[in-house]
Amino acid sequence: MENSKKIQIGLLALVALLLGLNLAGVFGGGDSAETTSVREQARQNVAVNNPAAGTATTPGATTPTATTPPVPTGPTTTIQFAESEFDFGTIDEGEKVSHEYKFTNTGTEPLIIKDAKGSCGCTVPQWPKEPVPVGGTGVMLVEFNSKGKGGAQNKRVTITANTDPVQTFISIKGEVNKKDQPAAAAPMQ
Repeated sequence: MENSKKIQIGLLALVALLLGLNLAGVFGGGDSAETTSVREQARQNVAVNNPAAGTATTPGATTPTATTPPVPTGPTTTIQFAESEFDFGTIDEGEKVSHEYKFTNTGTEPLIIKDAKGSCGCTVPQWPKEPVPVGGTGVMLVEFNSKGKGGAQNKRVTITANTDPVQTFISIKGEVNKKDQPAAAAPMQ
């Protein structure tokens, strides 16, 4: 066995041992943000360095985290949108439409929206950066740019907050009339 493989196996065993001890509560009773961060890093290291699981990568490579939403730190709350889907009807290619999605913090803790992302660059959300108090309301503005789009459109916005579940989804949809393509120039005679 190569020395690098021996080192990888040794590090993997150490990480697994530390992770097991941490999960067993040996390192303290609290679950601080730092502990959560260390735990998440250990999980990523195990995933990166575990060839048996088919997830081996080259050193320094990052693991995709799109499938696992970030774990909220601190207390969680709930969010309720007045509507989760907006149909903008029919527009012409190149037009922009926007819609305000009103929401309420229906939980027992302040609502903190950490991030909101559209399913493509044509869908851009804007959200309150300050915590929304318990019972408070807010607005998420979503703008859809139909430039280069045509036909039926259904775009999703993924909202990541201190909620359970961590991610909430809203969508904007409609029909885009594609601009006519310029006619091909007639051959010169």
